Amino acid sequence: MKETYIRERSSIHANNPILIEGLPGLGLVGKIAIRYLIKQLKAEKFAYLYSPHFPYFVLVNKKGNVRLLRGAFYYVKNGAGSNDVILFTGDSQSQTIEGQYDIAEKMLTFARKHNVQTIATIGGYRMETDGKPKVVVAGTNQPILDKALAAGATISPTGSPIVGTAGLILGLARFKKIDALCLLGETRGYLPDPLSARSVIEVLKNMFNLNIDLAGIDEEISKAEKMVVRLQKIEENRAVQAEETRKEEDKKTTYIS
Repeated sequence: MKETYIRERSSIHANNPILIEGLPGLGLVGKIAIRYLIKQLKAEKFAYLYSPHFPYFVLVNKKGNVRLLRGAFYYVKNGAGSNDVILFTGDSQSQTIEGQYDIAEKMLTFARKHNVQTIATIGGYRMETDGKPKVVVAGTNQPILDKALAAGATISPTGSPIVGTAGLILGLARFKKIDALCLLGETRGYLPDPLSARSVIEVLKNMFNLNIDLAGIDEEISKAEKMVVRLQKIEENRAVQAEETRKEEDKKTTYIS
């Protein structure tokens, strides 16, 4: 494989579709959000994206079968709103700068082929937060920003870089004459963060009139919070044991005069 390409498994006939993208990144916010949308909307997979810019290993399933790393496009008719929905997520982001540009370009060309007029990308925004995480937005024009703000997002601080596919799609979308915005959920970033993903999903739900029940992701949030508590207890025990070991070592110390 010498270049990035997209293989369609089936044809779709989308009505004024929006494309929502979320790849692994800070707090896995984008991937968690897209996986939940796929499940809730009962979206069907219709295309794969393969690239030599993904990491050089294969994934092995329970039966021992292997496959290359890839991205996948899903499609659903949105009976509740005026826009059908195409969702994209994948196993990894590109590991090279050139690959980031290449994959973003291929995705935008694919979007134009399917008459996508609006793209929303999802990522994480590193921030220590208490309570409900905010959703920071950046976009290619004022109308799309206003729509996101009305749906509950807040404007991104000036000069904040948006790294990876989520940012490059915004920068390159102008050349394809596609409106684009990026929704970044506040997250500490070092653990999977379904609470941040929930905040992003709420904004998307309000923006595009998506028929989504958030009860399922609340269960994921509860599990994640329990995991954090367990990790905190493990760290506290480790600190206590380290202190006790230090004290024992101090007692054994002898001095030669």
